[in-house]
Amino acid sequence: MAKILVLEDDVVINQVVCEFLRESDHDVLPLFDGGQALEEIQKTEFDLLILDIMVPTMTGLELLTEVRKISSVPVLVLTALSDEYTQLISFNQDISDFVTKPFSPLVLMKRIENILKAKHVDDVIRIGDIVVDQQAGFVYVGEQEVQLTKKEYEVFLYLAKRKGKIVGRDALMMGIWGYTELDSRVLDNHIKNIRKKLPSLHLKTVVGRGYQIEEG
Repeated sequence: MAKILVLEDDVVINQVVCEFLRESDHDVLPLFDGGQALEEIQKTEFDLLILDIMVPTMTGLELLTEVRKISSVPVLVLTALSDEYTQLISFNQDISDFVTKPFSPLVLMKRIENILKAKHVDDVIRIGDIVVDQQAGFVYVGEQEVQLTKKEYEVFLYLAKRKGKIVGRDALMMGIWGYTELDSRVLDNHIKNIRKKLPSLHLKTVVGRGYQIEEG
C-alpha cells in the first residue's frame, strides 16, 4: 500500500482516480488546490504525487519546483496540456511520468504501478558505509545494525532522503512532528544522538539555515 496525493481540481476526474487507487488498497489524499497540496507535502511523507498543472493558488509546475527543493518523491503529471515545452519543463524537474487527458484509468493505474515498483527498488539508501533499508526500517554501518530510536530514525531518514540538500529546522520539525512549535532542545538532542551513533555520517549544521547530509 502506498500513500498517494492526488492534486486535481476537476472533481469528477479526482474522484475517478482516487477510486481506482483505493481499489488497489492505496492510501489516497485528494486535493484541489496547489497551495494546500504544498502544505501537506511539507508535513507528510508521500510515496507518489499525482499533479494536475492548471489548479488554483499554485500551478502544478510551481508546486513541483517547490517540492524538488525538499523532496525527491516520485511525481506523475496528469494534465490536459500536451505541448513539448510543458513536458520538457516537467521532466527537467525529475518527474517519473507525464500523462495527458483524456486518459484510460486502467492504463494510468499500470503507469502508477510501474512508478511504485521502481521506487521499491530504490528503497535502500546508501551514504558512504551507511545503509538504510526503508522497507525493514533498519540502519546499518557495514554489516552492523545501528540501534536508533523511532524519532532518531525518522529524523535521520528525513535528512537522508534529502542528502545533499539543506533542510531547514522548521521543515524538519514539521515533517517529523507535524508542527514547528517544538522545544529546540528536542531536535538538537536527536541530531546529537544521530551523530554519536553514526560517527561516519557527514551531517553538518548550516548556521541560520538548517542541516545537511553530505553525499557519501
